Amino acid sequence: MAHLFLVKDIAFQAGLSTATVDRVLNGRPGVRRQTEMRVKAAIAELEKQQAGAMGSGRMLAIDIVMETPQRFSDAVRTAFEAEMATFLPGVFRCRFHFAEVMKPAELVQLLDRIRLRGTHGIVLKAADVAEVAAAVARADAAGIPVVTLVTDLPNSARIAYAGADNRAAGETAAYLIGEFLGAGGGKVLVTLSSGRFRGEEEREIGFRRVIRGHYPDIGITEISEGHGTDAATGTLAAAALAADPAINAVYSIGGGNRAVLAAFDTAKRPVRVFVAHDLDADNRALLAACRIGFVLHHDLRTDARSAFRAIMSRATALPRAVTPSLSSVEIITPYNMPAAD
Repeated sequence: MAHLFLVKDIAFQAGLSTATVDRVLNGRPGVRRQTEMRVKAAIAELEKQQAGAMGSGRMLAIDIVMETPQRFSDAVRTAFEAEMATFLPGVFRCRFHFAEVMKPAELVQLLDRIRLRGTHGIVLKAADVAEVAAAVARADAAGIPVVTLVTDLPNSARIAYAGADNRAAGETAAYLIGEFLGAGGGKVLVTLSSGRFRGEEEREIGFRRVIRGHYPDIGITEISEGHGTDAATGTLAAAALAADPAINAVYSIGGGNRAVLAAFDTAKRPVRVFVAHDLDADNRALLAACRIGFVLHHDLRTDARSAFRAIMSRATALPRAVTPSLSSVEIITPYNMPAAD
């Protein structure tokens, strides 16, 4: 397997031991096909990153760790890869660790493994639970900066948060739905992927505050723990619709929007207004088809840039730490959707 990289760099990128990578590169027996594919993918990723890294500055290898549906992790990967090329001569190399569902113990194990292997920084989207905060503290004590992405861990040792003002986003959703439903009122199905994420909790708090204060004739029904996956979220949505005939609007905090719409279709129920988050591939298609009315979008490349700058400030020992500013929240409709990257 031809390559131009050190075995230890390929191992770092693939998340394998150097001995395993050496066996794959030299065609030795006893290697699983899946392992061989991981090594090939790691080499391809290194080649792609090297092609954009035209500078002689310091290489900073960082880890992006996220528990999130694939549609969102795909969007995050695209944003981070696009931003990597802009940081010259201080070049970043990213290793991505994505899972749609990850138990806290599994995530903590992954963070500890990254810490022991070594990294210049960690960008983290994870549940706000004590075990994760403790793992972040161990990374910080080892000199590894941690930046939280789109959902915060405010009581941890993270050095910065990169993302939008989630409470303001929830308030914006409440305003859109409240004004759309008007005096006729109705009931909103609020969907969360999980109550363990601080960002989703902040969105819900903002939403409930504005509905309660300005649109008292609108009720709220909440579903949670679908983890943003279509199968689980669809099941929860169908049960909520069967139990409550008044539901006529959706505020999707946690995703699974195709499945939520399918549940309404199966029940032969109309959706008067549907507000979602993030301009991922699914939401682009649904917005273009006018199946959803509004997407609350913030620029993930801005978040990636903020995370990179915060990590660089620690790695280069700048005299003043970089404090990322919050991403602005845009209201996207079928008629002002920006072009895909």
